[in-house]
Amino acid sequence: MRHRPLPGLPLSLGVTLFYTSLIIALPILALVFKAASLGPSAYWQIITSDRALASYRVTVLSALVATTFNLFFGLALAWVLVRYRFFGRRLLDAIVDLPFALPTAVAGIALTTLLAPGGWFGKLLEPLGITVAYTPIGIIIAMTFTSLPFIVRTVQPVLEEIDPALEEASLSLGGSGFETFTRVILPLLTPSLLAGVSLSFARSLGEFGAIIFIAGNQPMSTEITALLIFIRLEEYDYQAAAAIASVLLITAFVMLAFTNLLQRRALRYTEKG
Repeated sequence: MRHRPLPGLPLSLGVTLFYTSLIIALPILALVFKAASLGPSAYWQIITSDRALASYRVTVLSALVATTFNLFFGLALAWVLVRYRFFGRRLLDAIVDLPFALPTAVAGIALTTLLAPGGWFGKLLEPLGITVAYTPIGIIIAMTFTSLPFIVRTVQPVLEEIDPALEEASLSLGGSGFETFTRVILPLLTPSLLAGVSLSFARSLGEFGAIIFIAGNQPMSTEITALLIFIRLEEYDYQAAAAIASVLLITAFVMLAFTNLLQRRALRYTEKG
């Protein structure tokens, strides 16, 4: 008889579903029901107001720019950490996880201290006419800082497991370094890259603490959707807060579902290859 360290399927599955429902499904259902209590016309009016639309634009565009930067820089950083050995490598590897452990409010204060007009870097950029703090640029930097580890940590384990013999075979057959990377390595990394990008983008959409200190929080200009939700909560307008939050929820859900579809296709392509 085969012994398992955990109880049988019914008990394990029951406990898992119970805690999943309690921690994840129940809060989401509460949000959905609160937003649904508005009615279609009121709901549509709230989520399509000028201020809400401006916050969507700022949030989504900033998240797209931050995620695009993290895609290339995160891949390069993972590559360096896996393929090279140098002094300070372990320290750099530990620093990658810093945004996970650092409270986002602390990150926001630190970035503002550096990039504000009187900050260490801000006062150097000001004579050049470059303003970072209290502009969309500051929002992008804050999103980049908090979401970078998601791409590095999803790509790094896959990169470590790629057999170097595949690269050597490609090079021995006359392939250049660029061709080896794009035709051999990149297809193997695509599923993990898609997972990292989706997590990075979702984290950027919902980021709050690191942004509010550096964004300036000006309605129609640098106000993110998460802040608008917080403002509605402070006004005790819970239905409006739930309605606006549901837009972020739907956006994240659709994006994750689409990414999962792309991942499955990439895995099938990799297995066929």
